[in-house]
Amino acid sequence: MKYREYAKVLECVRIGNDIFSLKLAAEKIAAAAMPGQFVSVYANDSARLLPRPISVCEADATGGILRLVFRIAGAGTKEFSQLEKGDSVMLVGPLGNGFPLERAQAKRVFLIGGGIGIPPMLELAKRLTSSDGAGAPGNPAAADLAESAPGSPAERAADVKAILGYRDERFLLEDFPCDTVVATEDGSFGTKGTVLDAIRANGLGADVIYACGPVPMLRALKQYALENGTECWLSMEEKMACGIGACLSCVCRSTKIDEHSQVKNKRVCTEGPVFLSTEIEL
Repeated sequence: MKYREYAKVLECVRIGNDIFSLKLAAEKIAAAAMPGQFVSVYANDSARLLPRPISVCEADATGGILRLVFRIAGAGTKEFSQLEKGDSVMLVGPLGNGFPLERAQAKRVFLIGGGIGIPPMLELAKRLTSSDGAGAPGNPAAADLAESAPGSPAERAADVKAILGYRDERFLLEDFPCDTVVATEDGSFGTKGTVLDAIRANGLGADVIYACGPVPMLRALKQYALENGTECWLSMEEKMACGIGACLSCVCRSTKIDEHSQVKNKRVCTEGPVFLSTEIEL
């Protein structure tokens, strides 16, 4: 279910170099959003017709609060960074498909985020470590999952570890409700190198991987998962125009022929942004 809402700005703060946290009152979207989905955010400047896709960082279904964390990448996101408390902004969402939470039940799970791919992993971490073992209270999809899952909450609980990769400056690290391992390119904190360097340096293993980040990181994780027989779900980032699958501007290469386009492509905004790693080519 998608909604169009004029969301009121509750807070807009800088949390890193050109990285901002935007909290919005968006009751319908916050209640429906699942980890890995995104929203289309429309600029108030009428000269910018196309919305900007931004991943859901947190979604409080009970309070109706949506949190978006983004990096300034152009005029649109710069406008969003200048929003003030009480302003309004139009959203459409939630869009795309999210991470399959049910695949994590009673398994060792890696939540891997790289750079601006870290924000969408936060809501996923919260859902997987919530008290019911299936998702945040108040979310209908989480409730359905809790009812269908066998065994007690303790039996369903996932062993969750977040592996976060930064260039240098860290953000959102303290917000994660699970064990975290950090890699930094400059070696200023945690393991020097990539998220895979951190996994190997700490002797870690997992049954399921959920990841979001730059393509080189996703490509390396796909290969790692193939070599280790690990189930791997990747969230792709592509430039988007419509956000609803009509324009075909955000396609990625797939291993099978797409029914819509009749070629080996998948639309990131609708079939994605989350894909099983074996379904896409990187």
